[in-house]
Amino acid sequence: MSYQLRQLADELGVELVAQAGRGIRLTAAARTVLHHAEALHAQAERAYAELAAAVDEPSGPFTLCGFSTAATHLLPAAAADLRRRFPRVRVRVIEAEPAPCFDLLLAGDADLALVINTAETPPMGDHRFEQHPLLDDPLDLVVPSDHRLAGQATVTLADAADEPWIVGRPGTTYHDLVRTACMTAGFSPNIAHHADEWDTGTALVAHNFGIILVPRLARLHGDWPVVRIPLHGEPAPARRILAATRLGGRDHPVTSACLTTIGATAENLIPTSANASTDALGHSEGRP
Repeated sequence: MSYQLRQLADELGVELVAQAGRGIRLTAAARTVLHHAEALHAQAERAYAELAAAVDEPSGPFTLCGFSTAATHLLPAAAADLRRRFPRVRVRVIEAEPAPCFDLLLAGDADLALVINTAETPPMGDHRFEQHPLLDDPLDLVVPSDHRLAGQATVTLADAADEPWIVGRPGTTYHDLVRTACMTAGFSPNIAHHADEWDTGTALVAHNFGIILVPRLARLHGDWPVVRIPLHGEPAPARRILAATRLGGRDHPVTSACLTTIGATAENLIPTSANASTDALGHSEGRP
């Protein structure tokens, strides 16, 4: 990389990096070059999209990436639809956390990413990407089947203020989401256990170790003695799922087709009513 930077600096006749203590920093000239390079990349993406739209049948590689829930419930259906509609396109799926998804986009190793905003992901205004809200994935409260709230059609977060909570490890997006929602509801959750996987957390619920919030997209084991209850009131926490591409890449016909399929799949998986049926919500009412 240092060699390539020196070559570029010699070609342009400017200094691109300067010493900063034990490290280096970009010069003003380097930031100017970077700005124009990003604009050129965006224009190239638009050109690729127009060329793909001009041919009878798009071809070549197309890679989808997304965090675990999206990779499980949204991307396989989208990939299968693309393979059927565009047989000359080589479709690939990569499961990755949100921040690495953006790295894959920048490196050209992915064309469309399903992500959620985290502290580590680029802000919505980052001009290297196009990020569009795709859907809101509500979080439901999951309690043991013999719990005092199990018979309620809906509950508020405040209804569970005195319960032992099962959340992700500190520093994870899920941990921060639950804590922020609870604090907004007027209480600090009594965190009893940490579980990053929905299955692990729900298994702890089934054995009466506490309660958990689970996204609507996540499907739970049907034999567990737990009940899933929609939340109402403010706040009713949800994960906003975004579709991200490189700037200029959203109009590619394969990308557009993929987003249409993902949207249709999400509508079937996520009921829009707070009083959705228990079957649609994936409730599990097992034996004590």
